[in-house]
Amino acid sequence: MASKDTFRAFSRLFSGCACGQHRSKAEHDFQATGATAASGDEARYAGALEKSVVQALFPQAAERRAFLKAIGGTSIAAALAPFLPLGAVTEAFAQGSGAIEKKDLKIGFIPITCATPIIMAHPLGFYNKHGLNVEVVKTAGWAVIRDKTINKEYDAAHMLSPMPIAISMGLGSNPIPFSVPAIENINGQAITLAMKHKEKRNPKDWKGMKLAIPFDYSMHNYLLRYYLAENGIDPDTDVQLRSVPPPEMVANLRAENIDGFLAPDNIAQRAVYDGVGFIHILSKEIWDGHPCCSFTASQEFVTANPNTYAALLRAIIDASAYAQKAENRKQIAEAIAPANYLNAPPVVLEQVLTGTYADGLGNIKKDPDRVSFEPFPYESFAIWILTQMKRWGQVKGEVDYAGIARKVFLATEADKVMKEMGLKPPAPNKSITVMGKAFDPAKPEDYVASFAIKRA
Repeated sequence: MASKDTFRAFSRLFSGCACGQHRSKAEHDFQATGATAASGDEARYAGALEKSVVQALFPQAAERRAFLKAIGGTSIAAALAPFLPLGAVTEAFAQGSGAIEKKDLKIGFIPITCATPIIMAHPLGFYNKHGLNVEVVKTAGWAVIRDKTINKEYDAAHMLSPMPIAISMGLGSNPIPFSVPAIENINGQAITLAMKHKEKRNPKDWKGMKLAIPFDYSMHNYLLRYYLAENGIDPDTDVQLRSVPPPEMVANLRAENIDGFLAPDNIAQRAVYDGVGFIHILSKEIWDGHPCCSFTASQEFVTANPNTYAALLRAIIDASAYAQKAENRKQIAEAIAPANYLNAPPVVLEQVLTGTYADGLGNIKKDPDRVSFEPFPYESFAIWILTQMKRWGQVKGEVDYAGIARKVFLATEADKVMKEMGLKPPAPNKSITVMGKAFDPAKPEDYVASFAIKRA
């Protein structure tokens, strides 16, 4: 539901309907065709999109009537512009949209299996299929990815799913609006410990350990903190958490600079392959179905290049659908193994992607859902991430959980593009249970307050 301040702002725009049958021009347009500033096929598409967005924002009929009355003669797109660039979205995803504005693109990625759709789309031709000439650029670390994307050296990027939220909120950088039209991977991480700790399977015995995570604004950080805290270990006082770029983690484990890490599965599996570590648990054992990485672009890029952005999103979703099929996983492992991509033995990547893997303790395990490639950016994912930012003191004070989630995780766009491509989008709501505890995205502050160990 919109805030009272938002409704007051909308009400200042009020004017009547010319036909006399509706309380405002917006309601007239919404009931008639849904089109507010377009014609022909574009009008029909714009109307459908506006209508779906209004219904998502105001699920109750009474709320929609109040909103439409409040904005009066202002178009729906104009009224929503401060919260969602509906005009750019409409232009980008209209059927038969115009020519691609920029065909030659650079997309940054970190060499981990989480980036599989972004990487494989290059050697397997998905970018070319959608009219793009993309250079995928292997990058050293997440701060570099962030800075190069902000500085426009990269047109879009593979980012940890909390990163665009943090960038949009100005955490660790100046606030710049970024968006997530697609999630790169679901699950696909593991807690890995040095071989010398194979008798320390109880996290209560981990006090004093040095554990690595890829970045402060990462699912790895939040999931590891959650796991430790649920086992009575304060992640800020009982252990040391260090940010280490994923490609450097195995070397640091071998050198005994760290005792373990929560990292992408190819890093965990490489530690097993090299004989320096074992897989303690997969991240899906903490939260089965959690998001990890994302395909991300700035709102400035989206607005300036709507047709390019649409083509990019189609390529990513197309690649994700291909990667989701088990029969394609070995081919993908071969495609992304070379030095310019992951620089990993194909057998390591096969173990990750097929889910049949050695755990480093003499066992061969099978889990076909070890990693999945489901691109839908559920807003509830973003809200959960925000609760952990609040829980661990990364954000202070009041948080507009739903508003931020809606602006950054663009579920509406993903839904539309998946339907256009003949794919079935998921139901809009996704239940979340982390270590047996249910999460209600409608009550984020109650969730934060429910934890015994927190900084908030």
